[in-house]
Amino acid sequence: MKKGRWNMITDVSDVHVGHVTLYEKLNAEDTICTGVTAILPHGGNLFEQKVPSACFVLNGFGKSVGLVQVEELGLMESPLMLTNTFSVASVLEGTLDYLLHQNPSIGDSTSSLNIVVGECNDSYLNSMRLRAVKPEHAVSAIHNAKHAPFEQGAVGAGKGMICYEQKGGIGSSSRIIEQDDEIFTVGALSLTNFGNASECRFASWQQDSPIEKPDGSVIIVIATDAPVSDRQLKRLAKRAAIGLGRTGTHIHNGSGDIIIAFSTAYTIPHQSSSSIGDAVAFVRDDSKLMNDLFQATIEATEESVYQSLLHAETTVGRKNRIVEKANLT
Repeated sequence: MKKGRWNMITDVSDVHVGHVTLYEKLNAEDTICTGVTAILPHGGNLFEQKVPSACFVLNGFGKSVGLVQVEELGLMESPLMLTNTFSVASVLEGTLDYLLHQNPSIGDSTSSLNIVVGECNDSYLNSMRLRAVKPEHAVSAIHNAKHAPFEQGAVGAGKGMICYEQKGGIGSSSRIIEQDDEIFTVGALSLTNFGNASECRFASWQQDSPIEKPDGSVIIVIATDAPVSDRQLKRLAKRAAIGLGRTGTHIHNGSGDIIIAFSTAYTIPHQSSSSIGDAVAFVRDDSKLMNDLFQATIEATEESVYQSLLHAETTVGRKNRIVEKANLT
């Protein structure tokens, strides 16, 4: 299928992405090699104007927060934040600070707030126990978010991540659907931290010895500007698993593989004077467009994994461990 202008998730209307990357060798043992990535479904007030959303847990060995309410209500009302496993709490706190400052009514004259944070374990390269990510880094990542091309590879939350025993991280891709004089976009962003070299189906590289690391994880974010419901977004999220599977992984026991999808086609106001919501025309499930959305999701997800490897750089982490850039030629 055709790729978007930037071949990134930000090809979807008004989606913003920003990073904060932390990298510092402290001593012979410890290196800070981690960060935060923020995905904003739109550039406005996400609490006041929520977007339809869904999640699909392919394998639940993960420490993400906020997915229970997304599953229940089908709404996203915060930036979607990515980081390492031990930094979920600090990123949650920073995102909460940002949203409380933006919305004085939260916790006072209106309800509480559901923040979504996804994580992968970067402890092979990052001295994760030091918990170098602070709340202010989450706020900075949100402020850095732009509706524009963004860095990929060993940046933001992807700084310390490993994919198929090569340097992974942040990767993104997009696909275009043209139908009935209308154009729709599907974008994917993946935080890749999974797989053994022997599983990889699109390339092969010589490993002197396997990297002794945790099983790993992947967080995949799917965005579209097609008018789909939260139920249909879950269907898209499930198809992202097929794109992931095309790369070779068979999803290890200790892997947290989570897919979160949202649409920018319409928003749901936080408050309304009516008990009945505004009617929205959704894509028909039995239409060609829905099948094209499935295909676009699969293709964009698969390529987002490749992009995470293509853009990553050889990285030296804690205990002088080195993870090489993948040779994809």
